Amino acid sequence: MDQKQMNLIGHLDELRKRIIMTLVAFVLAFVLSFAFAKDLYQFLVKDLEGKLALLGPGDIIWIYMMISGVMAIAVTLPIAAFEVWQFVKPALTKKEQKITMLYIPSLFFLFSAGLAFGYFIIFPLVLSFLTNLSGDLFQTFFTAEKYFRFMLNLVVPLGFLFEMPAVVMFLTRLGIIDPHKLAKARKVAYFILIVISILITPPDFISDVLVIIPLLLLYELSITLSKMVFRKGLSSTVSVTAN
Repeated sequence: MDQKQMNLIGHLDELRKRIIMTLVAFVLAFVLSFAFAKDLYQFLVKDLEGKLALLGPGDIIWIYMMISGVMAIAVTLPIAAFEVWQFVKPALTKKEQKITMLYIPSLFFLFSAGLAFGYFIIFPLVLSFLTNLSGDLFQTFFTAEKYFRFMLNLVVPLGFLFEMPAVVMFLTRLGIIDPHKLAKARKVAYFILIVISILITPPDFISDVLVIIPLLLLYELSITLSKMVFRKGLSSTVSVTAN
């Protein structure tokens, strides 16, 4: 076995360890979240009039698992990012290691901000709009499973999409992308974001607009932040060359 094959095996073994560590963190976070699932459920339904209905004895377990899964993802994201950072760390300079390490906590806060934005702003507006559509023509009746599936399908994607600025800054810092490429890809990116918005929202114009506008603003913010990181990288390179 030559040195190249040994290095490849070593990298694959290191990657396997990082994946296992991430999965262990997710399982532990899931178990801990499940222990508080009832409290989380009560918080999420505190503003509802009346109680949600269950169509089967297994529904409540499924709902608790969905809630726990989202909480576990939020907790695991920075841990997964740290494991990725540990994996690519040998290929980075000391300065790049310190700078990229700073992006890891932002992943948790941005994901949480996305969840909060979706739950406290978008979800109530969409739910109120759809409920008002029925008027007096229908008897409104929510089952717990459909209510939470609707909520999470709307809120969770926003959590991931709010990671865009941090991911763009990180990739810009590594030299994988730059603001010029992001600006050129604006039309394609807008189209993709609009499609995502339509897919995760109910089939009505108001809901689509409420999600599309923040996502497009996030993309523009990502380009601005990418420019800042890119300029700093260029100035650092110039100063090193001058020295």
